[in-house]
Amino acid sequence: MRSSFQVLRAPMAVSSLCFAISAAFSSPVLAQTQLSPVVITATREPTPLSRVTSDLVVIDADRIRNSTADSVEDLLRREAGLQISRNGGPSKSGGYSIRGSNANSTLVLIDGVRVGSATLGQAELELLSLAQVERIEVLRGPGSSLYGADAIGGVIQIFTRRGEAGLRLAGSAAVGAYGSRQADVNLSGAQSSFDYALGLARESSKGVSTLKPGDQFGNYNPDADGYVRNSGQLSLGYTLAPGHRVGLKVLQSKLNSQYDDSEYLAPNFAQDATPDFRSLLDSQVLAVDYRGQINSALSTSVQWARNTDDLLSGATLKSRYLTQRHQLTWQGAYKIDADKQVVLAYERLEEKAEADSYTAPVKRSNNALVLGYSGQYGAQSLQADLRQDQNSVYGGVTTGRLGWSSEVLSGLKLRAVAGTTFRAPSFNDLYYPGYGVSTVVPERGRSIEVGLAWRVSDSEASVTVYQNKVRDLIGYESNKALCPADPAYAYGCARNISAARLQGATLTASKRMGALNLRGSVDFLDAKDASTGQRLNRRAAHQESLSADYAAGAWNFGAALLGVGSRPDGSKQLSSYETLDLRSTWRVAPQWHWRRNC
Repeated sequence: MRSSFQVLRAPMAVSSLCFAISAAFSSPVLAQTQLSPVVITATREPTPLSRVTSDLVVIDADRIRNSTADSVEDLLRREAGLQISRNGGPSKSGGYSIRGSNANSTLVLIDGVRVGSATLGQAELELLSLAQVERIEVLRGPGSSLYGADAIGGVIQIFTRRGEAGLRLAGSAAVGAYGSRQADVNLSGAQSSFDYALGLARESSKGVSTLKPGDQFGNYNPDADGYVRNSGQLSLGYTLAPGHRVGLKVLQSKLNSQYDDSEYLAPNFAQDATPDFRSLLDSQVLAVDYRGQINSALSTSVQWARNTDDLLSGATLKSRYLTQRHQLTWQGAYKIDADKQVVLAYERLEEKAEADSYTAPVKRSNNALVLGYSGQYGAQSLQADLRQDQNSVYGGVTTGRLGWSSEVLSGLKLRAVAGTTFRAPSFNDLYYPGYGVSTVVPERGRSIEVGLAWRVSDSEASVTVYQNKVRDLIGYESNKALCPADPAYAYGCARNISAARLQGATLTASKRMGALNLRGSVDFLDAKDASTGQRLNRRAAHQESLSADYAAGAWNFGAALLGVGSRPDGSKQLSSYETLDLRSTWRVAPQWHWRRNC
């Protein structure tokens, strides 16, 4: 049995100093041979990372545990190719971008289940607690040929905890500035044919005002805009026979977050920024699955999942947006030999949305077939994917991807990937009264990238150059003459109005020198409207990160530096910024650790 309890940094509106203490008790562990990392997102099936042709980032449990990040967004923004923007401090809504794509052009999965709001077309990362996250895989580049709509920029897949042999009890608690509090507890293990994992977490903060005095829209309210986030996770599994397992996963998150805004109520409809505005967001993921190894060459899996995303926001008058998804996936994999594999999958997705502004619930269904191949030919790897989506609203879409890599010299790998992608119009794009237009078609993308990676002993370096051209971008059309001939569209509508060119380069490197471990990345991005040449909003032209960890006997020290360049935001220019996180850990005794973050 192993247990640990520690105090970590709680989410803060500003930087602060925190202390931590932890204890660990464990039974003897037999020496194990270290295996090559195995990933899932790149091919939909477990595949050694060394054979993947895609640009894939793996944030494993050790990196999450040793990171000073206090949220999923904060963890992701330190990776090259990813940029995060938030409308305020922790728990506030925001956006995420892979290689310059919009948030609604980046697909988010939790344990293979598509999540998020179908009305807005994106997932709310602010809902998630790091306490339930075991690992994150980020596919940078085209992903529609494997996962369908919205994977223009890439795919973020979050894996929650699962029980393993033995018994593990872990917990943490934190106290910070502005009334910030955090606590979580996790219990996991496996016995005989059963495995289980249970986790509960709560975070809260009184916060500060989300707006500064004198904001351009007059929404400033001097009250503190805090939040409370509660989450829970349950994973149960039963091995029917060797190689055959059925499982159940439940993830529930609830967020109560305050923000600043204004109301315009009758009878005078004057602006009023004094009410207490809140977003009440409730999300649930429920999945039942089976995976079986039929024989040494053939495996199959089935998953049924439901995702509910319920948002109630406002002050005196509140608006509600409810998304319900049902997803059924069958997948089979056939190993031609030890180095070659074919994957066939069928997926059905049903989406339904209700909103106060809609006259009636709206829904759509999607059926998809996926065919994938991956193979190793000596020093060369090849991957090919093809997917056909047939949607009840916007019709059929076919996407494909071809990837190749080769070890041209010992430790030096060259790779290239080309693929097509698409983003489905959101329900707001299609149905929102006075804005949505049912004839809006999906956005389409064509992406190509070339990468070079070098790895020798404890040193790694890589460079990737990419270009992604996206057409039929969905946006706001202000010219009512180009909108349906209906008085409801007097102020414009949704329309396929432009194209975008997203191109750039990503450089990463890491080096271990005895007790010192260094990691760094530099990201250059040129994201523009192809018709006007204007930079797209909230995309920094460059972003840099550097982290260092040093172990000295009972002490361990860490530092993480992040720099983000200036970004346009409408008529404004957001300034560049830098953040620095420091960490020190002292092993008081084999089972006890004292930690300090700042």
